[in-house]
Order: sequence, then C-alpha cells, then structure tokens
Amino acid sequence: MSGNNAGDADHAESGAPSEGEVVADRFSTDEIFQRVLATGSEEVNSSLRILTLNGVGAGFAITFTFVAHAALAGATPGAEITPVDHLLYPVGTRLASVPALLRVWGLVLAANLIGAVAGTAFVTFGSVLDPSAVEAGLTFGEEAVAKSPWSLFSRAVLAGAIVAGMVWLEHAARESVARFMLVYFFMLVIPVTGLYHVVVSTADATFLLLHGVSSVSTVVFEFLLPVLAGNVLGGVGLVTLLNYGQTEEAFPEAMLESPRLSWREWSLRIVTTEPRANETE
Repeated sequence: MSGNNAGDADHAESGAPSEGEVVADRFSTDEIFQRVLATGSEEVNSSLRILTLNGVGAGFAITFTFVAHAALAGATPGAEITPVDHLLYPVGTRLASVPALLRVWGLVLAANLIGAVAGTAFVTFGSVLDPSAVEAGLTFGEEAVAKSPWSLFSRAVLAGAIVAGMVWLEHAARESVARFMLVYFFMLVIPVTGLYHVVVSTADATFLLLHGVSSVSTVVFEFLLPVLAGNVLGGVGLVTLLNYGQTEEAFPEAMLESPRLSWREWSLRIVTTEPRANETE
C-alpha cells in the first residue's frame, strides 16, 4: 500500500481530490487548486523529450482548428465572416523553481509554434483547402495584421484569461462530456469576439507568409509578439495569480511532505521536487 492519500478512493496518487469533500460532485476552490497543481507537477517533471513531442503534436493538432475554421468560413455564402463561420474554431483544441517553470513554458511554447508552422505548411503545400477556404484563411490573418499592436495585445489579454479560466474550470469538471463542452464553448468565444491566441495566430501568420501576403517582420513584430505578450499577461497575471490568491494554499498531503526548495534553488536552478518521492511501498 502507498502512503499519504494514494490509497484513498477519493484521492488520486498525487493526493489531489477526485471528489469534493462537502459535495461529492462539486469541488471547492482549494480542491480545484490541488487538481491543477497535480497536473502542473506532472508536466514539470516530464522529460524534455516528452514535453517536446507533446508540444509539437499539440501545435500540429491546432492546425485542424485553422483548417476547420477556414473551411467553414469558405463554405458559408457571402464574403463577410459571420458568427456561424467560427463554429468549427475549437475543433483542435509544485514545488518547482522559476527556471524550471520557464523551461517548461518556453519548451512547450516553442514546440507548439513549431507544430503549428509545420501543420500550416503541410496544409498549404498539400493543397488541402479549396480556393474559397484559402481566401477565408487569408482573411483571418489580414484582419489581424490590419489591427494595431495595442489592439492585438488587449484582445490577447482577454484570450489568455479565457484559456487560463478554461483550464481552471476544466479541472472542476468530473465528466468527459462536461470537459468537452467547457473547452468547446470557451474556445468558441475567442474567434466570435475577435480575440487572439498565439498558437492559432501562428497558423494564421504562417498562412499569410506562405502565400506571400505579408512579411516576416510584420507578422512577428506587429502581430505575434503583441498577441504572445497579451496571452501571458491575461493567463498568468489576471487569472492564475488571482485564482491562486483565492485559495488557502491547501496543498495535497504528498506535496506538503515533499522537500522545500531554498530561495537560491527556487530562483536560480532548474530543479523540482517530486510529490510522490516520499511514498513508501
């Protein structure tokens, strides 16, 4: 038998709750926090190979968002992009030191972008889209590039907040169908309201570049960087920190018993602690 809460029916191996303490099918803020923390711990302790391959795979899968989005928009009568054209947009969708977290964020982001670029190149050179869908795909990127960097940044802040909030609520859901519906409707809000997420935006920008519609400097400095900055502020600053501030820092027992990092380790070294390290058979 494992120690801590691993053997309890209402707790996962990490110690995160699998059902609510007060109401079985509803989690409190602290319980959601524990579940998010357990998922984050798993990712932070994953190998570079796994993080890279998962990131590239996820970025490539995001291409399906771009393809479905463009295909539906191209198939819809009329030249204007309407709310109906966005219905297929969502289809593709610890205890650790700061350098360790930045390593995971940077690696996963880079892998996501590489996957999105590769997927968009495949779609372009493979002539996957019909001419009407190609025109719609170009319209998405052209509309974005026409906006000011400040407007893109502001819209991306809201998109980052939506995605981060979606992750928080996804951990509050118990059923797969509920999780799917949450992801779908949260992601649908982004195109319907004219917001931008950097991974999908990379597909839009790459599509523009491969069709010779825009320049590298324009899509990078006037489109993607403002979107990336806004996503980070909205996701990390406005949601993650605010949600964390609502908790009582009720870490799972396994994590409470893990060794703490010194301030020097936390700020300067790439190091994590494994929540299950202290468990014994």
